[in-house]
Amino acid sequence: GFNNHGAAAMARQLERRPAGLVIGVNLGKNKDTPNEDAHLDYASAFSTLAPYGDYFVVNVSSPNTPGLRELQEGPALKRILGELQQLNQGLPAPRPLLLKIAPDLSDHQLDEVIAVARVTQLSGLVATNTTLSRAGLRTDEAMVSSLGSGGLSGAPLHDRSTAVIRYLTSAGLPVIGVGGITDAASAHSTLAAGARLLQVYTGLVYRGPALIPDLLAAISQDMNREVCTVDAG
Repeated sequence: GFNNHGAAAMARQLERRPAGLVIGVNLGKNKDTPNEDAHLDYASAFSTLAPYGDYFVVNVSSPNTPGLRELQEGPALKRILGELQQLNQGLPAPRPLLLKIAPDLSDHQLDEVIAVARVTQLSGLVATNTTLSRAGLRTDEAMVSSLGSGGLSGAPLHDRSTAVIRYLTSAGLPVIGVGGITDAASAHSTLAAGARLLQVYTGLVYRGPALIPDLLAAISQDMNREVCTVDAG
């Protein structure tokens, strides 16, 4: 599901990164590692990449790795995060550690994630990953089915992602918002739901790098309007 050359190859690349960049590292287990040993993969990858990442995201929510989402359940998740946090706190400068979750969780499951995040003292959550849902698509259902399984990203994901962000932030957890951010309006609604930072993926595919200054300009305008409103009050 996470097609790449592994943590050691990434470390070699990051050794040559330009100064001044903020690097977030996404951690996942190998596809052929059984879930009961997943904590070993996460710990190994974190230890290899700790010198090069500014923050780390524990990804247990990609639908493209068989069985990975089962690791969002309490005991397995607590073990992975607990071991990572132990390694992290042993560093001279511990890194922010976050958890990336699926948009398809129920409120009860989200409550369990919130509880684990607090117990393991995470810095925040990343909401959300791609969805298994195919609801609301304009493409013919038979055509969609023929494309196979996997995570759906982009605009159809946005409403659900925003709802999850709102639920999590109402519990007081910092959230990086991601899911269907394709223009100024979707960026604004994600921030309005309580996200502190934004990530974009599919929007870059369709809009290219020009999306970024458009989003920054829109966010800046929103901030200026809020400041003016406060001053006027």
